[in-house]
Amino acid sequence: MKQSLLLIGALGLSAQLSAQDVKNQLNPVYYGVNSLAIAPDARAGAMGDLGAATDPDVNSQYWNPAKYPFAISRAGIALNYTPWLRQITNDIDLANITGYYRIGDWDAVSASLRYFSLGEVTAYRNGEYGETIKPYELAFDVAYSRMLSETFSAAVALRYIYSDLAYKADDETTAGSAFAADLAIYHNGYINLGQRECQLGWGLNISNIGSKISYDEGNTSEFIPTNLRLGASLMVPIDEYNTISFAADANKLLVPTRPTMQQYIDETGAAEDDYSGYTSWLMDEGYYNISPISGIFKSFSDAPGGGKEELQEISYSVGAEYAYDNKFFLRAGYHYEHPNKGNRKYYTVGAGFKMNVFSLDAGYVISASQSNPLDQTLRFSLTFDMDGIQDLLGRRR
Repeated sequence: MKQSLLLIGALGLSAQLSAQDVKNQLNPVYYGVNSLAIAPDARAGAMGDLGAATDPDVNSQYWNPAKYPFAISRAGIALNYTPWLRQITNDIDLANITGYYRIGDWDAVSASLRYFSLGEVTAYRNGEYGETIKPYELAFDVAYSRMLSETFSAAVALRYIYSDLAYKADDETTAGSAFAADLAIYHNGYINLGQRECQLGWGLNISNIGSKISYDEGNTSEFIPTNLRLGASLMVPIDEYNTISFAADANKLLVPTRPTMQQYIDETGAAEDDYSGYTSWLMDEGYYNISPISGIFKSFSDAPGGGKEELQEISYSVGAEYAYDNKFFLRAGYHYEHPNKGNRKYYTVGAGFKMNVFSLDAGYVISASQSNPLDQTLRFSLTFDMDGIQDLLGRRR
């Protein structure tokens, strides 16, 4: 990757640009540290990018850490890898490691580290290509979760975020950092459908509640992707060996909608192609002065198109998982985002197998819209079950 323009694409804006046919209405929600919105694991990625209420697994840290107390295994570790935007470039990658440990029957602690590499970018400055830089973003978080009853749990997570996209010779840009927290709840119970006892779950996770991030020493600052995720799942046993699960998630970014460039042109009388004063106008309008907490509440009522546009800011995921003997898995899903808010629409498929010691999963994205840079995205997950390892070594009590 030798063009700095790809840096923008790597941050997710390329997905938003896939809706150029509605450019007069296109008004996505902008935020910094776009990599935080990328699903890390293959299982969830194969089910349409969902996980607020699916059966607990090692990678619940990203989707809903309140699920961990319901995990069957005492502890686990997962390694996840995603080659990102392979339709555009070949050196952008997301790597993630996640682990958890259940303490007794009611509590669990967990942690994850994600590293998003944007490869090598040749910086463009003063009309010339110069230094080659290696921008990256990372996040480290820890969580504590506890069962509040036999069917209900809650969790809190704390996160440190670091984003280094700066050109070192440029005094106007710096690396940015932020702190955030997640609040999550999860319910896992059973209902009878006919003669079958089915597992029914629902969950809610408000993630990345925290400070804003700045790349110019605080002159301007961007919101991080604070997100409200609400989901439900139903697992139906077919017979002794076969089960099928259905799940759905709805997501709403709790980030205020930035005033559009068209609003800037209408209010200031600037030329249609003159956006040179747009950033200053945003500062004058007070957009950059909105606090993170105020932004959360403002995000429910500030879309220029009113309630109709607010509903457009909700994205949806649906997915299904078939399991044979809890060892072999087939998965599929669909993700929908409104054309005016990014137009990320895609199908997902995947498979996995599970042994006593480890499991291996893969997920694949199939675009449902034209020119989608997420098309053909692959995800891989390798998970280790600590109980299985102890059994193998004969050390489990």
